[in-house]
Amino acid sequence: MARYVMVIDSEKCMDCKACIIACQQRNHVPYGLSRNWVHETGSESSPCGFKFQPGACMHCDDPSCVRACPTGATWKAEDGTVEIDRSRCIGCGSCIDACPYHARFRHPETGTADKCDYCHGSTPGQTPACVAVCPMHCRIFGDADDPSSDVAKVLATRKAVHVIPLGSGARPTLTYLDSTTPEQLPEASTVSHPVGAIPPLAKGVTWVGGLVLAALTGTFVRQLVKSSEKEDAEIAAEKKLAASDDDKHEKEDNA
Repeated sequence: MARYVMVIDSEKCMDCKACIIACQQRNHVPYGLSRNWVHETGSESSPCGFKFQPGACMHCDDPSCVRACPTGATWKAEDGTVEIDRSRCIGCGSCIDACPYHARFRHPETGTADKCDYCHGSTPGQTPACVAVCPMHCRIFGDADDPSSDVAKVLATRKAVHVIPLGSGARPTLTYLDSTTPEQLPEASTVSHPVGAIPPLAKGVTWVGGLVLAALTGTFVRQLVKSSEKEDAEIAAEKKLAASDDDKHEKEDNA
């Protein structure tokens, strides 16, 4: 039986957010929410003053979310993933509160718990979207019990580090390499700041776009009015000239 795990080399992460967007698209995650994240942590050794820590559900052994679920809707599968049966989930939120990694959220459309499931879908073991799109190859996914897999090879040659929030007793299987992670998980939501800023930014763009459209509409109307006034003036001038010519011809005929 395969034992799927994800390994992350944070030192390679450049915070491009490709992993977040790809996950949202493949798994139909509602706008403004995310199954994975990239946390920023201060670092004096980094040229930009920050280091970035990609993350997602840690697919823990003995998960606290499983223990907290009153209906058995979430469980630890034999292949190492922590799953959710949405047909049994009552949306009580106990598993969400129990997760020390803030990796779960309540789906606003279904009312049930949602989180990373390694993009299981109908094909367990397929490459997750976040792994497939990462331009820096920060994330590696595969069967840790298969010596020929990339995951097994990396774990055999690099130091494995696990993030365990203080006092949680968590036993995460998602693994960081070497020293590429903070000592504990930062307290934050599962939506990274740049992604979380998109809704108000979009609203601002909408307002600005509306103002620009109104200004353009006003300019167009003024041009129409001016054109109409100009045409009326030209028509009046032509009529006046025609009348003047008629008077001139009448005088010539009388003479």
